[in-house]
Amino acid sequence: MSASPSPQLPPFDAADPLGIDDLLSDEDRAVRSTVRRWAGDRVLPHIAEWYERGELPGIRDLARELGSLGALGMALTGYGCAGASHVQYGLACLELEAADSGIRSLVSVQGSLAMYAIWRFGSEEQKQRWLPDMASGETIGCFGLTEPDHGSDPGNMRTHAKRDGGDWVLTGRKMWITNGSVAGVAVVWAQTDDGIRGFLVPAGTPGFSAPEIRHKWSLRASVTSELVLDGVRLPADAVLPGAKGLGGPLRCLSHARYGIVWGAMGAARASFDAALDYSRTREQFGKPIGGFQITQAKLADMAVELHKGVLLAHHLGRRFDAGRLRPEQISFGKLNNVREAIEICRTARTILGANGISLEYPVMRHATNLESVLTYEGTVEMHQLVLGKALTGLDAFR
Repeated sequence: MSASPSPQLPPFDAADPLGIDDLLSDEDRAVRSTVRRWAGDRVLPHIAEWYERGELPGIRDLARELGSLGALGMALTGYGCAGASHVQYGLACLELEAADSGIRSLVSVQGSLAMYAIWRFGSEEQKQRWLPDMASGETIGCFGLTEPDHGSDPGNMRTHAKRDGGDWVLTGRKMWITNGSVAGVAVVWAQTDDGIRGFLVPAGTPGFSAPEIRHKWSLRASVTSELVLDGVRLPADAVLPGAKGLGGPLRCLSHARYGIVWGAMGAARASFDAALDYSRTREQFGKPIGGFQITQAKLADMAVELHKGVLLAHHLGRRFDAGRLRPEQISFGKLNNVREAIEICRTARTILGANGISLEYPVMRHATNLESVLTYEGTVEMHQLVLGKALTGLDAFR
């Protein structure tokens, strides 16, 4: 028998060396293209200046534009939400963080924390009141869990809520709250006599304030605030009826961590692309530095970790859409992808040499942003312990 002809192989694609795009549907690609185009038009031309100034001007307009794209509460259904797949939401997070982690954080906190908490644990009245305006970006939300003295151990939070007749009275402080000072509603978690409960605190409620945190050297193009609750009186219907105990906020955090798995690879991709382009044009010793073995070794190692991370994100997204994604698997993805993204940024910075520290290139901005991403929504150590417990069956948290 004669051998059948070999199939024609597609050309090697330096932007997609593993052919991961073959896993995407046309709708997936359309979502990615839409978000990438928006980020390219609205964020990339200005982000270096915003970062240098330490502000995110026009955040309310940006939120409305993101709402018009369907990016806010993207994977939620009903109440004006897009009802997209979790893979599509992940692709959006990747493209947003390729522009800047602060933009992706705005979307993650709005959709995966504040909106998800209301969507999953709220009453029908609470959903109808808040979610449509949050999905459109007319109302920005924030999520108050972390405290000045309690980050990785939220179960020992000091913020408390006491019954007073038919009302609740909240007292305490929250720290490092994205969107805090521009939020129209804060989802605040507090200790009660019945355990940890979630409360919806509208902006302007007497006793509630959200001073912005300054002097950050990471996530500078992002609004970060403290929440101060000084005897904040709320009606009985301000509590989220479906959340009792620490499981409520932790479930919200799992959704946010999933977006980070994708988003970190966006920061890594932008830094890798900058280093690759630079290596092709920067000449030393008579030729482009991309022609030297050490530079090629760096680029190869960066590409391997970048696209392994994207493939991992895709895998977790498919499991999420199938209803089979476990919290331990999200920890796996967050631990790996953020850690590798930071290493990719650091290696990219060496290829750019002195130019690597300039805001003319995105590398140092992404590297410093990722130092925040590394520890928020669970530090490295917490995710290691989550996986360690899953692997051994032994609890090392206490």
